[in-house]
Amino acid sequence: MQIFHEEAYRKLNHSEIGTLHGIGVKRAEAFKRLGVYTVGDLLRHFPRAYQNRGNVRLLTEGIEGESCSYLLTVGTQPRTATLKNRKVITKFRAFDESGTVEITYFNSRFLESCFRVGETHRFWGKLTKAGNRYTMAAPLHEAYVEEGSLPDFTPVYPAGAGLSQGLIAEAVEEVLARFAACGMPEYLPEALRRELFLPSAAAAYRAIHRPRSMAELEAARRYFAAEETYLFALALTATKHRKRSGTPPAMDEVDMTVLTDALGFPLTGAQRRSIDEIYGDMVGAALPMSRLLSGDVGSGKTAVAAAALYVAMKNGYQGALMAPTEILAAQHYETLGKLFGSMGFRVGLLLGSATAAAKRNLRRMAEAGEIDLLIGTHSLLTEDTAFARLGLVITDEQHRFGVAQRAGLGKANRDGKTPHVLVMSATPIPRTLALILYGELSLSMLDELPPGRQRVDTFTVDESYRARLNGFIDKQVREGGQVYIVCSAVEQKEEELEGDLLHFTPDGRAEMRFDRPKLTSAVEYRSRLAAEIFPNYEIGLVHGRMKGAEKEAVMQRFASGEIPILVSTTVIEVGVNVPNASLMIVENAERFGLAQLHQLRGRVGRGSRKAYCVLVSSGGGESAKERLAVMKNTYDGYKIAEYDLTLRGPGDYFPGRNGNARQHGSFAGVMATDMDLLKRTMTEAERVLAEDPLLTAEENRFTAEAVREIFEGDERAMQ
Repeated sequence: MQIFHEEAYRKLNHSEIGTLHGIGVKRAEAFKRLGVYTVGDLLRHFPRAYQNRGNVRLLTEGIEGESCSYLLTVGTQPRTATLKNRKVITKFRAFDESGTVEITYFNSRFLESCFRVGETHRFWGKLTKAGNRYTMAAPLHEAYVEEGSLPDFTPVYPAGAGLSQGLIAEAVEEVLARFAACGMPEYLPEALRRELFLPSAAAAYRAIHRPRSMAELEAARRYFAAEETYLFALALTATKHRKRSGTPPAMDEVDMTVLTDALGFPLTGAQRRSIDEIYGDMVGAALPMSRLLSGDVGSGKTAVAAAALYVAMKNGYQGALMAPTEILAAQHYETLGKLFGSMGFRVGLLLGSATAAAKRNLRRMAEAGEIDLLIGTHSLLTEDTAFARLGLVITDEQHRFGVAQRAGLGKANRDGKTPHVLVMSATPIPRTLALILYGELSLSMLDELPPGRQRVDTFTVDESYRARLNGFIDKQVREGGQVYIVCSAVEQKEEELEGDLLHFTPDGRAEMRFDRPKLTSAVEYRSRLAAEIFPNYEIGLVHGRMKGAEKEAVMQRFASGEIPILVSTTVIEVGVNVPNASLMIVENAERFGLAQLHQLRGRVGRGSRKAYCVLVSSGGGESAKERLAVMKNTYDGYKIAEYDLTLRGPGDYFPGRNGNARQHGSFAGVMATDMDLLKRTMTEAERVLAEDPLLTAEENRFTAEAVREIFEGDERAMQ
């Protein structure tokens, strides 16, 4: 049994990435751009795929231009020469039973001593054929001693500028060795690990980074799927064990026809049902409301939220609505400000980008009760934001806020009452999953779209359609429409390693494929469109690395129609309403989940103009084609969510340990591929918390810390 040195582990886990050998200031900054700040972060920087170097081919079986493995014997001693351009070139010949190849390296004189005639090496690289003559330029190489001496799988990491695969691999090797010396804590209970036939944490980390076999790799992936679902199950169970308490705002019956008439459009049956459920929770309630409103894209959640706010404000209470972005908050302010302003209610907008004086004034008015509805982003959560009589808190896109953030607004009430809480999600959540994930919340589902909401025609194409697609973009703009182009990467930062790559499909299956397609990056693609393809159109660019004010300014110009074409990453998945947008193009669509693609498609078709969505894919294997076919033929968000749940598992609905987006080290999105795992970990979480409600037992200390990270330090979740 490995000895665990807690103090050494904690010190190592939190050490700066720059403490590793060969990681200077520049490389440390490059790692930080990947979200890797500490040694512990690098340990959890998992590979995105694996090169299958164990799939060795004969020279005669090689495919020109494709990287793969060859087991070759050195036939001639390497010789080095200096060319006229001062480039140093090293050459030698090697062979297998099928033929001979000339191998060339550049500016690598030291390799002369690495190869001896008669030695066997495993080479990984691209073969070039010229008749019966084979050549390879600068292949990777590993000395081969006997069968089984080299691992079959070599990890391919998410990388960045200045960070090669080799450099990351060397750093990870050092990290694994250092953690092996001090040991690692176990988050999973021993009984659960035995039940699921899982390795130890130390073995899982070693195998995920340095797998010696497919069986070892799959066991490691199962371990991390179980670990993440178990920690999240503990967090959920701890939340559900909290009894709703507090004195709710006293609210009387309200004539809702005034609000429904003011909306100016008929409500759907699902909207009316949800409003009735919320009304029942708020009027004459013995406990504060805690309800989840789940709705498809365009299902009318804002109208339902308006009804809830109307009940609170007619009873003399204030409302607070928190959105994840300034542009979405401004959109709510424009819509609800007009609606409630016409009724005599006072509506304010509190944004982080506002002047200090403006923010002070709005906060003063909220605390004095001079504002009926305050809309904002995280600015609503600062300690100096307080309300005189806060009756209702609404958070839009609730999965983007941590538990502590949502709880923060409830602490801001000066009258001592506990406000009602309505959380909204634009990602349709299947009822079975919602009851597990949000069991502490009552559930309202908007599973019906308003009449007249047009269907967005969806097409799947490959690179052969590029010229026609550019022509279609031009046609849309010339006819007055606007176009979104979504890319999966900000910049071309990863080494695009080709060859036999082992990927894991969204349903958890291992799939070998030749990973030829490169990522379309937003920065480079926007530059090429502006310079070469559409020089007469202004083309906007939005991505997550931009400053908030800069990003918001571009989005506002796109919303106003000044920018006809917007190239973006998924930051526009939830964004401003642009009724004029008629075309959504998603590049590398195979890299997105169905729920995310559905959200992106929902950005268009919001006005009278006919709308289209084009999913561009050039790879991803059969599973990707199957998923994209679902998008082409299915428009019901709940059916798509059910399909995604069956295929991918509940991973897409999991927050990271910080309560928000998952980091590189998260595996639930690709590994928790069935509900059974979540149910089993939920059962174990219930058992553990029944025996140790505050997770104070010695065996649960580290687990408690991980759970608290999910809650972002919200200690109430553990009480």
